Amino acid sequence: MELIHNFFNWLNGIVWGVPMIMLILGTGLFLQLRLGFMPLRKLAYGFRMIWKSRTPGADSEGEITPYAALMTALSATIGTGNIAGVATAIAVGGPGALFWMWVTAFVGMATKYAEVVVAVKYREVDDKGEHVGGPMFAIKNGLGKNWGWLATAFAFFGGLAGFGIGNMVQANGIAGAIQNSFGIETWITGAVLTIVTGLVVLGGIRRIGAVAERIVPFMAVVYLVAVTFVLVIFAENIPAAFATIVTDAFTGTAAAGGFLGATIIMAIQKGVARGIFSNEAGLGTAGIAQASGSTSNPVFSGVIGMMGTFIDTIIICTLTGLAIMVTGVWTSGETGAMLSSSAFEAAMPGYGKYVLTICLALFAFTTILGWAYYAEKCWEFLLGTISEIPFRVLWTVAVFFGATLSLDFAWLVADTLNALMAIPNLISLLLLSPIIVKLTRDYFAPGGEGGN
Repeated sequence: MELIHNFFNWLNGIVWGVPMIMLILGTGLFLQLRLGFMPLRKLAYGFRMIWKSRTPGADSEGEITPYAALMTALSATIGTGNIAGVATAIAVGGPGALFWMWVTAFVGMATKYAEVVVAVKYREVDDKGEHVGGPMFAIKNGLGKNWGWLATAFAFFGGLAGFGIGNMVQANGIAGAIQNSFGIETWITGAVLTIVTGLVVLGGIRRIGAVAERIVPFMAVVYLVAVTFVLVIFAENIPAAFATIVTDAFTGTAAAGGFLGATIIMAIQKGVARGIFSNEAGLGTAGIAQASGSTSNPVFSGVIGMMGTFIDTIIICTLTGLAIMVTGVWTSGETGAMLSSSAFEAAMPGYGKYVLTICLALFAFTTILGWAYYAEKCWEFLLGTISEIPFRVLWTVAVFFGATLSLDFAWLVADTLNALMAIPNLISLLLLSPIIVKLTRDYFAPGGEGGN
């Protein structure tokens, strides 16, 4: 076991090294430039389209509304990464890691947009009459048969990664947080979580979408209210926190208190890695959800999809990071969810940790639901629709084991598989970029759907 652990440690260091950082940021920047920074220029338009997408057009095809598809994608991205992931990035990489999370998000908006555009353009209808898409179909139908191995690689890595990042890691986070805050045994939480997950997941994308579009807005508002309260209490520290974040992004952080100190490279590496873990820009997963959404144009879906990165990282992750910074707990030596909990306790003594635990539980639970659909479609691509029911049952059972077992190794494997998923997806986006640009220009041209 130690040999396997050492292997994944070695592999993780490679796949999250400088080449991967350059590939992720470079692809996002390349797409932003090719698109004329459209994802940034069209932010207001994107928010308007989110509201509009609650009711699909008469000529749209898909199983759920684009709004429900966005909520499904957000349900998968707004998870432990927004609370524990941000805290870990700051604890290990220093405050500057948050700056590099912003950079990852701003270039990642173009990546996320492109992922969704090609996912919808090249989606198919399976033998059950449902629309399916994602990087595997974009590679298969956009790049041709010679690239089939790349599509298979993505589906294989995604199908495995789901059980780590999207299932067991999330269940473990919920069970651990509830045990620490309320003293409830992990097996009890695991049993309840397994039953609730099964009730939703066994109903497929329509039930997942219906649950997501109700829970995600609610949990986001609850968390935003709670973290805003923390920032109001420590409002005088906000300017200094922003200054520290920006300064440390380019200078590194000297050791202070319980904090070990971080180099610039560590800040970039942790910021990019945690940013991708949180918003999943570059993984291609959002395209799998949006491919099931009712739409008549892939660019419309792409605009909706890219807003998920902005909401997830620029809004929610930033607020989490600021709360950790303004309360001063980032030098305490703690990491993960405990660090975020300390920030909430500093503003709300005696009950802050309970508020954070409830938010973390909701965030992580919805991630389990969103990733259930992602992983299911990966295995369906590999094995056919016959794998649907067995997968859903296995996914539900895995939740219980995730809640009750020690998962330090699972975190490592999940982080590694994240990077391995990104590689096939990013390669396909670079190769399909001319088509993405053409579709975008046509859509926003005078007389086009988005040009009015």
